[in-house]
Order: sequence, then C-alpha cells, then structure tokens
Amino acid sequence: MSKLGAQTWEFQRPPVLISTGTVAGKLESEGPIGHLFDVKHSSDRVENLTWEQSEQVFFQEAVHVALQKANLLPQQVDVMVGGDLSAQLTSSYLGLKQFSVPILGVYSACASICESLFFASFLVENGFAKVAVAGTSSHTSAAERQFRYPTEYGVQKPPTAQRTVTGSGVAILGDSPAAALPIRITHATVGKVMDYGISNPWEMGAAMAPAAAHTLTTHFKDTGRSPADYDCIATGDLGHIGHQILRKLLADEGYTHLTQLTDCGILIFDPNQPEVFSGGSGGACCSLVTFSHLIDRMIDGQYKRLLISATGALLSTISAQQHETIPGISHAIAFERIEEEELK
Repeated sequence: MSKLGAQTWEFQRPPVLISTGTVAGKLESEGPIGHLFDVKHSSDRVENLTWEQSEQVFFQEAVHVALQKANLLPQQVDVMVGGDLSAQLTSSYLGLKQFSVPILGVYSACASICESLFFASFLVENGFAKVAVAGTSSHTSAAERQFRYPTEYGVQKPPTAQRTVTGSGVAILGDSPAAALPIRITHATVGKVMDYGISNPWEMGAAMAPAAAHTLTTHFKDTGRSPADYDCIATGDLGHIGHQILRKLLADEGYTHLTQLTDCGILIFDPNQPEVFSGGSGGACCSLVTFSHLIDRMIDGQYKRLLISATGALLSTISAQQHETIPGISHAIAFERIEEEELK
C-alpha cells in the first residue's frame, strides 16, 4: 500500500472480491433493482422479532449467503469488519456473534461500508488476513426511532426526507484471484469531516453532499484520474435532492457533464413507491446497491472501473437534542475489473 496525495491509498497487491451477499426488506425488494438481491423479505419484521433483532437477522443472512456463494465455512474467515446505525453497533456485534470470527466494528454512519472495505482490504493486502468479510446493515424502523421519531408516532415527513434502507450487504475479500470474481479493489480515499451548518435531520442529502464533493475531487487530484476514467461513479445515499447539490458543487470545481455520476439512494427506490420521499439512505443503502446492481455490471463487463463514495451524516441522539449541526463524511473505494488475460 502506498499513499497518493493527501487522502488516497493505492493497494500494491489489490485484494480481490470473492463473493457478495445481499438481503433486502419489503420495500427494497419491490424496488427497481429488487430482483437482483439474494434474499428478499416480504416483511421487515422477521419472525415477529423487534426491529433491531430483525436487522441482526438480515446481517446474519447476508454473511451466510456470501459464504455459501464462495463455498467457504465461517472458520475459514480471518476477520469480519462491519458497521450499522444502531447504538454501540449492536446489529453488527450481536448479529455476527454466532459466526465466532474475530470482528472489528466501524462507524461512519451511512458511509460505513467504504470504511469497512478499506480496513478489510488493508488487512488482506498486508497479509494479516487471507479472507475478510466487510458489510453493513440498517433498518428503517430501528433507525427512525433512534435518530428521529418512531414510525408509530406518524410524524409527517417533508419531501427532503429520505427513507432508511432495510437490509444488509456484505462482500468477501481475498488475497488470491483463484475462485474469485473478476474484480479487485485498487484505491481508497478516506474522507474528512465536512460541516456546512445543516442542523435539520430531514436534510441529510444537503448535510452529506459537501463531504461527497470533497472526497471525489480529492480522489481525482490524488490519483491523477478524472471522472472519465470511471464507467460509473456512485455516491452512497444523497437521494435526489443531495445528488443535485453534489452536481452543483462539482460543477463549481470544474467537473461538469458527469453522465456516469449516480447515487445509490436514487437507484434503490422508484419515486412512485410510498414514503421514499427524496430516496434511500442508511448503512445498507450503498452496500445493497453496490453488491448487487453495480457489481453485476462489472461482472458482465459493462463497467471496467467503478468508484463508490459512500456518504454519512454524523449525528447522534445526543448531538441532535443539543441542537448541534450535522457534519458529513464520505469515503471512496475504487473497483476495477480483472480482464481474462491478466489471470493467465
């Protein structure tokens, strides 16, 4: 691993993607890419468990699916790196405890999947792990009552609001291209905390957009690449409104006509679905879309380079009650397709 510029690391022995696992809630399964998820639930409350326990089940299922697809047993995994939105990362720790595998919990709010991938990639590249699992989860009802209001309250939401995605997405990384997908992780840009003074918890897209703009422009400067070097650039969960703010911020830096720029919060829901408002958000938003729709396009050769810049709003129940502003953060991960001639 070597550092490029201010905030980007390049992997000299890039870890490869072995498999993925995606588990989605009801509304997500009914969305435009719902058919691509490995497991689709008809209810967000499985087995009549609590919302938080249901999220733990989703995380467990996503790991099980990824392991089965890779033909791996839990004891063959060296480490798991996971994150979620629940206090003290209970969805990650309690959900994954059954695997009895060393685990690291990370938190960058909805940007946690790229942080998870960064640490997992670091461990694999440097020989500290041969097989590592990275993933995230979230649940709309669990997140709502922690960060805003329980859904039972029936609080009216404005059009700027976003729906927390229910589900989990995980990826298994390895140190050998054998039995792996033709995809590797080549770069990681670690974001800085950006605070533009947004204090309304219904304005997540606006709070996170400046962090996404800073991370993306830094990535291009650090690597010497341009947006044209990527077939797709996807932010985590800015939603429709945050996405437009991001485009304006990037245009101010000279990056215009970005036809390859999209957002996972836009892709996961159809605008005509009920109560999705400005789009999706949550720890599982970026991981679900990336490990199904976007990675599938890399596997079939439509994309050769993919840049994911997950976005997180760094608020807590305490900071919100104390009327603090909501800083944002965004971490970026670059995926590249391995062509057949490189494997020979």
